Amino acid sequence: RRPRAVYLLDFACYKPGPDHVVTRETFMEQSNKAGVFTDDNLAFQRKILERSGLGQGTYFPAAVLNSPPNPCMAEARREAEAVMFGAIDSLLAKTGVRARDIGVVVVNCSLFNPTPSLSAMVVNHYKLRGNVASYNLGGMGCSAGLISIDLAKQLLQVHRNSYALVVSMENITLNWYWGNDRSMLMSNCLFRMGGAAILLSNRAADKRRSKYQLVHTVRTHHGTDDRAYRCVFQEEDKAGRVGVALSKDLMAVAGEALKTNITTLAPLVLPMSEQILFLTSLIGKKIFGLKMKPYIPDFKMAFEHFCIHAGGRAVLDTIEKNLELSDWHMEPSRMTLNRWGNTSSSSLWYELAYTEAKGRVRRGHRAWQIAFGSGFKCNSAVWRALKDIHPSKEARSNPWIEEIHRFPVEVPKVEIC
Repeated sequence: RRPRAVYLLDFACYKPGPDHVVTRETFMEQSNKAGVFTDDNLAFQRKILERSGLGQGTYFPAAVLNSPPNPCMAEARREAEAVMFGAIDSLLAKTGVRARDIGVVVVNCSLFNPTPSLSAMVVNHYKLRGNVASYNLGGMGCSAGLISIDLAKQLLQVHRNSYALVVSMENITLNWYWGNDRSMLMSNCLFRMGGAAILLSNRAADKRRSKYQLVHTVRTHHGTDDRAYRCVFQEEDKAGRVGVALSKDLMAVAGEALKTNITTLAPLVLPMSEQILFLTSLIGKKIFGLKMKPYIPDFKMAFEHFCIHAGGRAVLDTIEKNLELSDWHMEPSRMTLNRWGNTSSSSLWYELAYTEAKGRVRRGHRAWQIAFGSGFKCNSAVWRALKDIHPSKEARSNPWIEEIHRFPVEVPKVEIC
């Protein structure tokens, strides 16, 4: 009756070619050429870009960089194929696993859901076997990557001696906002092209060659609260143009979701001393109604590495403050935001890849992935390293290797107003 152990053999992050690079100047040039944004909103986008924490090397799909832009279903499919197949090809080459040995496929992409599905696209391209368990998750936001990991974990409890392929991505081509609602323009400034492929196994023989073992997944959902439900909302603006609106309540909602998530996670990972302090604070506040500041556990005693979804500078600042993390702990998330932008559900894997490229992962180390998503959700995954990760062996699947010597870079701290 003991749950089957789930191992992470390896993962790969997609790195677009140089023709997809979008600097701040290129972004503003394309926005000007579009001819749909007011002068005030062009200035607004410029200000957000300058203060966003994004660098000069992020990526856009060709359809957005073309002059004039040509977003259409065909271009969106091309972007999806480039990202998914690029990451999967790298992953299969690194692991040596044959495509026909994969028994489970889970693909998540929130805003692009064609027919046939993206998971069917993977099955068709790699000619996976006829009894493959295939799932496609849509509309679940930036935390969908960890939902996919949790789903794959559950499926691997049922399917014996199987490999599970998880693909996390977002699609920019059809989801660039062409209007003047500022709450929707924020996503234009933050979201960028990217994706990741992850290979999980429940085979005992794979433990010795796997990188990590999945220890815990914790999912929390605040969808019953209307404010939380609507804080990231896809809808039409007054002119009928579709976009994703980000509410001013987003940071407060994310903080509340994080508190709920760590309340569940804390007893699973913290040493007893921290659990007692946390429980005492909780009982005093909830049961006896004492007006006391809630005790924030020291999660640095439970984890060596933190991978916090690079949703934006404000998100990272909030979590750094709430969890009392150091610049070193925040470095993978901040550098991922700088180098790749917000790549939605795949950002956690660029962050773990950064940690590996820096040579920081040692056997027994624990890594905590935290992601937030529309709905509103906060999800966590805890991994334990099964071996030392040597950067020299990661060249094939790690997008940071060729340039890791340049990081970390200085990102000035400024207030977004």
